[in-house]
Amino acid sequence: MSPALIFDCDGVLADTERFGHLPAFNQTFEQVGLPVHWSEDDYAEYVKIGGGKERMASLLTPELVARAGLPTDPGEQKAMIADWHRRKTAAYVDLVTSGAMPGRPGIARIVEEAAAAGWRLAVASTSAEVSVRAVLEHAVGAERARDFAVFAGDLVPRKKPAPDIYLLALERLDVDPADVVVVEDSANGVQAARAAGLATVVTVSAYTVDEDFTGADLVVTCLGDTPEDPARVIDDSHHLHPGDEVTLADLSHLIRPSKE
Repeated sequence: MSPALIFDCDGVLADTERFGHLPAFNQTFEQVGLPVHWSEDDYAEYVKIGGGKERMASLLTPELVARAGLPTDPGEQKAMIADWHRRKTAAYVDLVTSGAMPGRPGIARIVEEAAAAGWRLAVASTSAEVSVRAVLEHAVGAERARDFAVFAGDLVPRKKPAPDIYLLALERLDVDPADVVVVEDSANGVQAARAAGLATVVTVSAYTVDEDFTGADLVVTCLGDTPEDPARVIDDSHHLHPGDEVTLADLSHLIRPSKE
């Protein structure tokens, strides 16, 4: 059975949090008249909450609800959050299609390596599917993006660090955990992937560089594109010793042949 390479989206395929999600959230808050504007420091905390709806819902303290004249009924609040999230997703997709977020170094390269070697390709993310597909097309090209299975949004009830999205991916792809490598950028993502029994490589992003990546098999600054954006190793528990580019050969050491 062919191995599988599964990517998280935000912070992995592109630096979407700072240049996409944050401005889209703030644009939405302004659009709906909510007296909230997240700074980059604010968002560094909110980004630890898995899922856009969940981040928005965390704002609904009794104080803000009263000050902004928001509904107090849970059902009405749920519908309101869903409306806010639709607006935010539309704003985010506009930013993606504008070209504001190019793919991170090494993503397009390693995807081509994996495709040529017959690996299956997937994305597993808590972001809305339309957002994920927009980022994916810009990171790897529309034609290659069609080769990806996408598991995103509200397909599972629990977001990362719960392993649900990865367990769903394993089931739908019909692949053994020993034949999978995941690329993540956050501690929540590492916990989710490891709880599903998956080898995990971390490419740190601006918002996650100081997080605890215990359990990751390899931690690097990025996958690397030489000479402009070489990869730099932060932690290499398996002694893979990748060079300036993390290659498919490096990742292959983390799957079944090295575990049997």
